[in-house]
Amino acid sequence: MTEHSNGGRTAIVVGGGLAGMLAVTALLGQVETVTVVERDRYPEGRGFRKGVPQARHLHVLLSGGRHALEELLPGTVAALGEAGARGLYLSRDLLTRTPTGWQRRFDERRHLTLSVTRPVLDAVVRERVLGAAAGSATRVEVLEATEVTGLTGDASRVTGVRVRPRDGAPGARSERELPAVLVVDASGRGSRTPQWLAALGRTVPHEETVDAGIAYATRMYRPKDPATAPDAGINVPGWPECPRGAVYVPVEDGKWLLTMSGVRGHHPPTDAAEFTAFSATIGDPYIHELLDRAEPLSPVHGFRDTRNRRRHFERPGALPDGLLVLGDAACTFNPVYGQGMSVAALGALAVRRTLTDGGGLRYGITAEAQRAVARAAEPAWLAAVGADRPYASTGDTKAGLGERLSTWYLDRLFARAAIDPVVGAAFRDVFNLTAPPTCLVAPRIFLRTVFLPRRPGLPGPPAAIEAV
Repeated sequence: MTEHSNGGRTAIVVGGGLAGMLAVTALLGQVETVTVVERDRYPEGRGFRKGVPQARHLHVLLSGGRHALEELLPGTVAALGEAGARGLYLSRDLLTRTPTGWQRRFDERRHLTLSVTRPVLDAVVRERVLGAAAGSATRVEVLEATEVTGLTGDASRVTGVRVRPRDGAPGARSERELPAVLVVDASGRGSRTPQWLAALGRTVPHEETVDAGIAYATRMYRPKDPATAPDAGINVPGWPECPRGAVYVPVEDGKWLLTMSGVRGHHPPTDAAEFTAFSATIGDPYIHELLDRAEPLSPVHGFRDTRNRRRHFERPGALPDGLLVLGDAACTFNPVYGQGMSVAALGALAVRRTLTDGGGLRYGITAEAQRAVARAAEPAWLAAVGADRPYASTGDTKAGLGERLSTWYLDRLFARAAIDPVVGAAFRDVFNLTAPPTCLVAPRIFLRTVFLPRRPGLPGPPAAIEAV
């Protein structure tokens, strides 16, 4: 990749949220300057930011994402723990109700998931990224309250962006160009890269969407007596016969978050009394009973933009040279499954490895990096759309034989995983983004799933932890 006479060795990151900060980390040492363009102003301390509409809802970092984050920013997992993030080992510390009963509670310590509020996560990561930049050869500057209005360059090469201050900022109507050798779009679900590409005369890449019509709502609680609080989080996902679900997990400062969800016709309400009543209609009464022992600390916050959307920027010729798309701007998941932050970390790590192994910024390297980002997101995409597609299907078209067999096998596998430590471990490997989905059809897993008898899960939430 050649340098521009006006762009030097500058990279621009569009979006200063989690994906944007992780993109900065991937670029340290690759360029002289990284300029982050952020629409909002960062809050004082660790407060909520307007530009993160999901900030008040449940956020978890799966173990695959946790490993990626730690490789990108060593010491960050410990810093999150010091800030109050709660570590949950699956399946020991998360009790799960399946359609066939409660999952057995195995003392398996291979997948540590972090449960933390989004403001704390964003602030800790941002602080550590800027701290890492201060000790590197790359200078990082952040333009707050500034929005990108378009790309500069042409259909074959992006050379920078056009920006202007947001309304209310000095010179809000003035627009200027920022040249760069690389532009990274990490602006999230609202990314305008397709429109910007069209303005450069390029064909917009193919977009794939699976929308199950799921909505969710969240409220924060504190147990009235910490001594009687549950010793594990609770997960009661919805299933076709009961399409309402809930997750109740601890976060920092002794607080708990309850997120409830439902498909079309079963959306959780945002009225406080109705929200509590809704908790009695999910697949098990346990969470509803726990609310009698907790006091609410917040209003109920709703969210409905839960579609899975993948833009195929990785396909040959989909992007001009000098442009890279990360995080939700490239692949957006139903947030109910808690994959987005982990995929953002895995994608940023894939970019760093591509740049390092490929000799740094050069012509064609962004296409290689975009393919690596897509590969990092693929397992999470398959899991999310596989779970949502039954609710998203319309019309009277019958499922083909292959789809019916796949559904039968997965139903049997999920039931087996609830009681079988071997099948359960394989399922958790894939769910936590540390193993490919093909592991679920490995001979050992296939034989245990198909030929061992199908038995129900436990009749109630397990208290005892079983050795494995």
